[in-house]
Amino acid sequence: MIDRATVDRILDAANIVDVVSEFVNLRKAGVNYKGLCPFHDDKTPSFMVSPSKNICHCFACGKGGTPVGFIMEHEQMTYPEALRWLARKYNIEIKERELTSEERQQENDRESMFIVNEWAAKYFQETLKNDVDGRAIGMQYFRSRGIRDDIIEKFQLGYALPQRTALSEAARKAGYKEEYLLKTGLCYKRESDGQLVDRYAGRVIFPWVSTSGKVVAFGGRLLDSRTKGVQQKYVNSPDSDIYHKEQQLYGIFQAKRQIAKEDRVFMVEGYTDVIAMHQCGLENVVANSGTALSTYQIKLLHRFTNNIVLLYDGDEAGIHAAMRGTDMLLAEGMNIKVLILPDGDDPDSFARKHTAADFRKYIDEHQTDFIQFKSDMLLRGVTDPIKRSEAINSIVRSISVITDPIVRDTYVSDCSHRLGVNEATLIAQMNKYIRSDIEQRYKDARREEERAARLAQAGNGAAVAGGEPGGSPGSADNGLNAAGGSDAVPVGSGATAVAEEGGVRQAPAAKGVPNNVATMIVEMLVRHGGEVIFSNVETDDGQTIGRLTVAQYVYYSLNADNLSLGNALYDQMLSEAAAQSEADPYFNAEQYFAHHQNYEIVQLATNMAFDHFQLRKSQQKEPTTEYLREQASRLLMDFRLDVTDQRLKQLKAEISLAIGDQERMLQLMEQYKDVQNIRNTLARKLGTSIVV
Repeated sequence: MIDRATVDRILDAANIVDVVSEFVNLRKAGVNYKGLCPFHDDKTPSFMVSPSKNICHCFACGKGGTPVGFIMEHEQMTYPEALRWLARKYNIEIKERELTSEERQQENDRESMFIVNEWAAKYFQETLKNDVDGRAIGMQYFRSRGIRDDIIEKFQLGYALPQRTALSEAARKAGYKEEYLLKTGLCYKRESDGQLVDRYAGRVIFPWVSTSGKVVAFGGRLLDSRTKGVQQKYVNSPDSDIYHKEQQLYGIFQAKRQIAKEDRVFMVEGYTDVIAMHQCGLENVVANSGTALSTYQIKLLHRFTNNIVLLYDGDEAGIHAAMRGTDMLLAEGMNIKVLILPDGDDPDSFARKHTAADFRKYIDEHQTDFIQFKSDMLLRGVTDPIKRSEAINSIVRSISVITDPIVRDTYVSDCSHRLGVNEATLIAQMNKYIRSDIEQRYKDARREEERAARLAQAGNGAAVAGGEPGGSPGSADNGLNAAGGSDAVPVGSGATAVAEEGGVRQAPAAKGVPNNVATMIVEMLVRHGGEVIFSNVETDDGQTIGRLTVAQYVYYSLNADNLSLGNALYDQMLSEAAAQSEADPYFNAEQYFAHHQNYEIVQLATNMAFDHFQLRKSQQKEPTTEYLREQASRLLMDFRLDVTDQRLKQLKAEISLAIGDQERMLQLMEQYKDVQNIRNTLARKLGTSIVV
């Protein structure tokens, strides 16, 4: 592990212009530099590099970041790998943290397993190319599938000799230990006599390569002449310390750059599908090798794109495969298209018969939106009302997991017209699913909290009380108010305070939802989160706090009314900014978030920190404390106004659904009146003319 001091030296040394110039031709543009974006097919220079902020950003595709972030994105490296790349560039010696003996052993074991796998991959390749049986049997198989030599080299394809001890004997002669042959799964011990046996004997070999380029596992396929009547055509590496099947995708290393460049990935089932499409010229393709997609695999793909096309055979098995895991893809925010190939074709055979241009054209003309595909598949020829209702419920269930409310509403409206079902009915059913999911997540979270509390109590002898990050000094319940006379702005002056001023009964506080105002608040946090806007802040119990930053002010204000920004990243950034600015009087939010370990936060912060318009030096002015204070206060009130507007819309929808339940309707109408009064009071304070 790289120690913190070395990381800081690397970050201090890395110059964004210097780093980007290795990959992009830059030219001066005022105080910045610009060039063609390396992350998409840029026709006019839209990639800007700011030496003063030490960040880069593309105004077309939105990608960029710090020197570390740029290398991670461009070279598809992990954070530590990017740090090591920069360290080599600037000749910085990396000092690793001293590991414990247990950690050192684990690292040694993992490294040894990678070394053994790397050796095995080369052994299989050499056997394929130079051994008599390798050329006559293994190479002949690949030739029969039409696979070229350059593709064999690209995917490191190989062949394992049919003798059951060939690899193990070669490995021992090369000095590799039996322990690691077993741990990697290259060999296993026969139960009858304990002899070490090669797992892949007599098979052609497909290595699995991780995103960082390391061989983590192997797949071995029986040759065509031996597969008749055989149940297990393929044998894959068992799970190990370096390989978990649900966390890997076949072909991801060879495809990652093209996926990022085209902003789209094709998902197929098998090794040969991936290889054939690469040979055809379509390189942004991966395979999950017949297993159901996992959340980890989806998140791995999400690093490169939001758009996925599922390519499967036209038979029943292919259609079933297209259905698997799609709700998980939708829940993770992926845009799904489905392409079922003509009967008798799979991606392998189709790719061998078409050029890349023809294949792309076929995809663009025949791919179908997943919800439409599911509707067509489930309802085709169905006349029974019960089966039809079950199919519609399944479709609505898929729509309910989509996180974007606009996309969700669009699908509901589209399904209503296509299926002939009243839109309000579909919305009501979808809301049931959404509420059920929320309740389940809430129950899971409560169970986890209770489990953590029991563990803490068992460990400490008593329940441990803890606050939110940045909660000290004071908390939302401390009633913090800024000292300074009539111009002072109360920290807790949200919906609660306004409701009390307006002389109306307080409505239940609503949780925040992500909106434009929330984004503006986070942008202010990134640019000015550590700047002090209040001094000598008094709490309700008479204590005085010397300083209150923008981040602390926003954090305490929203917490006072039990509000959140409605976005996990936004809430994390607010919480961390409040905690960091309290602990460090010199806290620089822009630098902190630009070098954050969460790459999503890095991208978000870089985008927000980059000046979209460059003012002349004479026009550039630093915002005053008074301006920041007024801006923060105004944004918080705008945010609360948005929250109350959304709550009013929600209550209207609930009232329309409560027709027939008089007691429920009266309760909802009373809530609506309370929230409406709060909303009107906020509007008056903001000077808005729209009061309902």
